[in-house]
Amino acid sequence: MVDILVRNVEDEVARDLKAKAAAQGTSVNEIARQALRNEVRPSKAEVMAELDRVRGMSRYSPVDSTTLIREDRDNDEPYR
Repeated sequence: MVDILVRNVEDEVARDLKAKAAAQGTSVNEIARQALRNEVRPSKAEVMAELDRVRGMSRYSPVDSTTLIREDRDNDEPYR
């Protein structure tokens, strides 16, 4: 783990952090860690953009995989 020191936090922000931590029965450090985790988590728009990027790497296939999956599932052969 890494220690991070945050300087020059406004008095009001520090007071609100302490109040929130007390209300949740946890520490100010835990509230700060949760805030940092939430801040670096990708947004829904970022996730969708990444999905579009990955989809763009594959060419379109007109094959419907549902039929192939059902055919394979319903086949009595143990393994092909």
